[in-house]
Amino acid sequence: MPSKYVIPTRTVAHRFRPITRSGIVAWEEGCLKCAVCVKTQCVYGVYDHRGLDPRQMVDAIDNECMNCLRCVQGCPGELIHKTVNPEYQSLGDVHWTPEVISKLWAQAQTGKIPVSGAGYPGPFTGPGFDAMWTDMSEIVRPTRDGIHGREYISTGIDVGRTPERLLFDGTGTPQPNEARFLNIPLPILLQVPAFGAVSEKTIRGWAAAARRLGTLITAPWGMLDAIPEDLYPWVVPAVSEDAGQEAVMAQGVRMVEIPWTEAGRKTMERVKNASSEVLISVRLPLEAGVEETALSLVREGASILHLMADAQGAYLDGTGRYLKEGIQTVHLNLVEAGLRDQMTLLASGGIAMAEHVPKSIICGADGVVVDFPLLIALECRMCRRCTRDLACPVEIPETPGSWVASRVINLVGAWHNQLLEVMGAMGIRDARRLRGETGRAMFFEALDEEIFGSMNRVENGCELE
Repeated sequence: MPSKYVIPTRTVAHRFRPITRSGIVAWEEGCLKCAVCVKTQCVYGVYDHRGLDPRQMVDAIDNECMNCLRCVQGCPGELIHKTVNPEYQSLGDVHWTPEVISKLWAQAQTGKIPVSGAGYPGPFTGPGFDAMWTDMSEIVRPTRDGIHGREYISTGIDVGRTPERLLFDGTGTPQPNEARFLNIPLPILLQVPAFGAVSEKTIRGWAAAARRLGTLITAPWGMLDAIPEDLYPWVVPAVSEDAGQEAVMAQGVRMVEIPWTEAGRKTMERVKNASSEVLISVRLPLEAGVEETALSLVREGASILHLMADAQGAYLDGTGRYLKEGIQTVHLNLVEAGLRDQMTLLASGGIAMAEHVPKSIICGADGVVVDFPLLIALECRMCRRCTRDLACPVEIPETPGSWVASRVINLVGAWHNQLLEVMGAMGIRDARRLRGETGRAMFFEALDEEIFGSMNRVENGCELE
């Protein structure tokens, strides 16, 4: 049995006060000047710590309040009210919601799974992965526990072309084969986000986190200068059509990524000629017809395909489809062609929560590539000020690399534990076994069609009353 893969985490404090959902409005006009004010009776002492943070213009009480509502209910003049913080409501967008951002902040700080005893208050279904639910039928078995070590659950995956069969000579000696792959201990790869106020220290911190986690991080070619050469084995540079980039192949890089274009085949050949040992990942934009492009590339020898959706997890051509459907379409098309086991399928775009990892694998991916959660782990508010050349409100470029690495490790550690929880609840002990296991999930579209699809449908032999 392989050794247990554990991600050690520790609390890494915020640099700024996080923006919380609720705020407090305390009207002083009309105060009865009670001898014993409810503010002094706060069991958490939040009123004692009240003060305005001049860097953020945030009231400390809004961030420390535990929402017990004792002061609201106990004030005889009804002068204290709880309200939704408008700054909290303005965070992110419809996909990167304030709830998602705040939970990512908490996981990056503590490295722990966010637990709520109040139940799930969200919608029943929604777009993309929100219309998918995982099977938790084995949750009643206490032995299915990979976090505390009562049962081993493997989260490792193979990236590259694995051998189809073993060949032996007449003496029984195994013969070499052309299969080349990397084994990483979790189905989560990292990727430098498409935008963000980052510096060389940020890039080095992300690369250091990838090494400590044992995974890989994809970065634009121009960022390699910011990364020490001893971290190159964990960096996947995006190789463009420009010549002269092959020199890095001799410096420890084990895998490169090629954004697919019309000239992509020539770039693949150039990289193969430079080094036969370097794995090549082809980045495919998620658009209509991607399944046929993927099939063609695999038949030509591509061993790693990276499906890339937009930041909201949707198709890039605006067809209204999502990453969930794209993964399934490509996976099933390769299965029908008998080529699925000869390659690795990665997916990225809109991967915002830990649950998106097992859901992507169930749809048919081998692993996911995470980008913007790495930025949010550094207290990013997804305000997109950096895209307009405005100063970052949380000063991400000034953060030390060690702090960056620790926050990312905490985030991935929390996601890894949640993956173990989901796999344990499904009774699956290997992430490779989870791939394409759609029978262990429910899809809203399929249930809706099964239950309500026959309504108002007239078939032969039916009598209408």
